[in-house]
Amino acid sequence: MEHYLVAMGVTAGIYAMMALGMNVIWGMAGLINLGLVGFFAIGAYTSGLLTLKLGWPIPLGILAGMAAASVSGVLVAMITVRLRGDYLAIVTLGFAETMRVVMSNELWIANGTDGLSGIPGPFRQALGPHLFNLQFLGIVVAVTVILFFLVERLVHSPFGRVLRGIRDDEQIVAVAGKNVVMFKVKAFAFGTAALGLAGALYGHFTSFIAPDLFAPLLTLYVKLSLLAGGLGNSIGAVVGAVLVVFFLESTRFIIPWVPGISAVQGAALRELLIAIALLVVLRFYARGLVPERIAQPQLPSTPAQASLVIGKST
Repeated sequence: MEHYLVAMGVTAGIYAMMALGMNVIWGMAGLINLGLVGFFAIGAYTSGLLTLKLGWPIPLGILAGMAAASVSGVLVAMITVRLRGDYLAIVTLGFAETMRVVMSNELWIANGTDGLSGIPGPFRQALGPHLFNLQFLGIVVAVTVILFFLVERLVHSPFGRVLRGIRDDEQIVAVAGKNVVMFKVKAFAFGTAALGLAGALYGHFTSFIAPDLFAPLLTLYVKLSLLAGGLGNSIGAVVGAVLVVFFLESTRFIIPWVPGISAVQGAALRELLIAIALLVVLRFYARGLVPERIAQPQLPSTPAQASLVIGKST
């Protein structure tokens, strides 16, 4: 049971990293990205191939996975940056599916559908399964905390305020003299780097990755994490990720108590229970458990105070 709880803690941390990265792109900049699983896969495959095939140190492989995902994010952003809403969502979803199809059919890259196995983990053989899992949980928690504080600094910086302005009305931001396109590209670069980081850590933890693991359903889970936790809020992203992983795993113990259903029907029932649980959360917390709070400027309450403020400004 302890092994299971540690593994779930690692999974929750990886989901939290993805939610934080997605929060920069969607929650702050308002860019609907349905292709996050593609950048997650790029990070996993890049780090896995470099450390397994070329013998790179694991930290360098992880940094390379982040860089590859970030560069891919910049390229996708430069192509799609003028698209909005559903059009951007469709194109990014197509990018993720393209990545999955390529990895499934090109054997020379990473064995196609057989996947990439034997990806090294830090001190995996020396520590043994139990201590390795505990060590990796500590690594994931530390990385998640660092990423959280980086995103928080970004939220409260002038860059973050511009991103929120683009989300609310990009025409006003453009009139104010800001390069809207460049800010969108930078948001994609930062967010996809976090997705690549999560993918690289996932590969080194499981030691095996395959194209089927990077299905669009993972994108849906991360987006649900943001909606349930609170879109635009870093704390909400982490809380939502933990909540979604809890729902995913708790339903696993409920299904065996339901009589007369097959394994396929049990899997479908799990998805239904997860959907119902999240709908209940959103019914009572429409903006998420920890909604975004933006400090409003204090306005003068009386005409006399208003004239005083104007006089001081002149």
